[in-house]
Amino acid sequence: MLDRIKASLPSLAPAEQRVGRLVLTDPRAFANLPITELADRSHVSKPTVVRFCRSMGYDGLSDFKLKLAGTVSEGVPFIHRSVDVDDKIGDVLVKVIDNTVAAFLKYRNDASSVAIDKATQALLAAYHTGKRIEFFGVGNSGIVAQDAQHKFFRLGINTIAYSDGHMQVMSASLLGPGDCVVVISNSGRTRDLMDACDIARKNGATTIVVTVTGSPLAAAGNIHLTADHPEGYDRYSPMVSRLMHLMIIDILATCVALRIGPKLQPLLKEMKNNLRNKRYA
Repeated sequence: MLDRIKASLPSLAPAEQRVGRLVLTDPRAFANLPITELADRSHVSKPTVVRFCRSMGYDGLSDFKLKLAGTVSEGVPFIHRSVDVDDKIGDVLVKVIDNTVAAFLKYRNDASSVAIDKATQALLAAYHTGKRIEFFGVGNSGIVAQDAQHKFFRLGINTIAYSDGHMQVMSASLLGPGDCVVVISNSGRTRDLMDACDIARKNGATTIVVTVTGSPLAAAGNIHLTADHPEGYDRYSPMVSRLMHLMIIDILATCVALRIGPKLQPLLKEMKNNLRNKRYA
């Protein structure tokens, strides 16, 4: 990306060239600074900053900065490298955080908005018709399922989360047309989750699977939300996949909340006030 910007400089207007040189001088700072400061440092207007980004083929400043951040993250020394017993604390800090940021940026670039929209519509349909919404996961994915239940309950949506395989199979047996189940798994090969997903789908429920591409679970669901970050099973592997799953749940919850619309605001306000009143002064 930086090489392309450098090669494009001669063809740009003088003001846009100044913006391009600022990017090349300090890309990490450019990705994090607000537009006002970027314009001041380049000695140009704010619209010129946006025009430069569009001349590079991006939708605008936000899109350009996201792609630039990904480029910068992929170029840092520790990206995609495991931590080591000889690492200093500072090395561990950089490796873990930069690997996580890089994984999130990759998801942002690869995620299917079509699949997310389908999942949102399925959850909304179940909510509006009073059908069941459930979340299944085991191990670390079970923690994500519990978090999902909490987030949707805050929206006034009654949901259930199960992390026990027997409970998942029993619950899936009771699901039917119009019901919706979100199955979360890093490997996509857990037998209990596979069985529960198959049962729910055969009973007519909509199955949304959050898992890695190419896994048996990915093929078993009605809607697949891709979460491609395979974990290493060495002692020092950070659980980036769990953070990615939590982020996907956040995206779904936000999309559903926006579709529910203004009628949700009084409920959230009352809930927040009641929680605030329970705190110690």
